[in-house]
Amino acid sequence: MSPKKTRHGKILEIIASQQIDTQEELARQLRNAGFDVTQATVSRDIRELSLYKVSADGGGQRYTVPRQEEGRGLEDKYIRVLRDGFSSMDMAQNILVVRTVSGMAMAVAAAIDAMHFQEIVGSIAGDDTIMMAVRTVEDTERLMERIRELL
Repeated sequence: MSPKKTRHGKILEIIASQQIDTQEELARQLRNAGFDVTQATVSRDIRELSLYKVSADGGGQRYTVPRQEEGRGLEDKYIRVLRDGFSSMDMAQNILVVRTVSGMAMAVAAAIDAMHFQEIVGSIAGDDTIMMAVRTVEDTERLMERIRELL
């Protein structure tokens, strides 16, 4: 995976898990995660990922990604994050376990959540593993097939 794609995945992971309201704060978080970035790079990444600010709980603002309904281009970005981070998947009854490249689970989980699969009740992401509670065993099988089609 290219350094840019890895960085974009990390940005999606960071904004999904933290309230980031400035480019400087996002750059600091990326540096803490081991990425050598400048403010110009972060600014370009924000533009390429179509991030924008929304009102945050408790006041202030935070970066977020547009909802899926706001354009096919964003859906393509989610699919790219899924493809870039995906390693494998397996099921245990109505639980789908997705393995990812190390450090990409939260970004892949955020991308899958943003795709609004009706079969998924909820998901939990670690460093390289996502566990998704799915409504039924049949829904789990159907979801796995839908994900395979995206890959």
